[in-house]
Amino acid sequence: MTWWEGAVIAVAGLWAGGINTVVGSGTLVTFPVLVALGWPPVTATTSNAVGLITGSVTGAYGYRHELAGQRGRVIRYAVASFLGAIGGAVLLLSLPQDAFELVVPALVGLSVLLVAVQPLAARRLRTRNGTDRSGPLLYVLIFLVGVYGGYFTAAQGIMLVGVMGFLLADSLQTLNAFKNTLSAVVNIVAGAVYAVVAPVSWPVVGVLAVSSTLGGLLGAKVGRKLPPHVLRATVIVIGLAAVVHLLL
Repeated sequence: MTWWEGAVIAVAGLWAGGINTVVGSGTLVTFPVLVALGWPPVTATTSNAVGLITGSVTGAYGYRHELAGQRGRVIRYAVASFLGAIGGAVLLLSLPQDAFELVVPALVGLSVLLVAVQPLAARRLRTRNGTDRSGPLLYVLIFLVGVYGGYFTAAQGIMLVGVMGFLLADSLQTLNAFKNTLSAVVNIVAGAVYAVVAPVSWPVVGVLAVSSTLGGLLGAKVGRKLPPHVLRATVIVIGLAAVVHLLL
């Protein structure tokens, strides 16, 4: 890796760490950059997952205040994400690279739609704010997003906000906090698997780890100050951009 390649990757990592914290889909920045610079797709995916772990953790930490009193729910949701991430990592190592990517645009598009209609769904829910009465469906969906995240990671945050927003009555900032924590769980699990059994470029990991950490800290400061309608609009715009990018 040359110095200018490292600089490009650092900028991409900074942006990915920030956008992952605010919305999700930062992988759609770093993954194409790594492929364009010559890394094979599988190596780009695994190195990206390992390198963005620190950024996802700092992003989750930055949103810790929004999860005050939610320890039980965080643990339950995290278990579903943990199991899904293991399944996704196994899929990446056993299936062709393009097998799962065929349905990625549709999944991201559906998640964007769920984010868009979440206010209407929240008004119709009969649960109290912050109370989880969604039943097994929520855990199944979190598990499936974890499978996707462990396989490809791109836009898993948008998917989490979409499905959780449709089933829960929490504020969008609280949902974003859940999203950051669960994304961190998926990245840690998948990254640990990749680091042991998959091809990983450690120089890339090092650059992404530092730059995405800074991005995660900055993203948390920005994202927590955004009004709900601005945050929702940001999710929708970036989600639609992600769909277009994946279709091209």
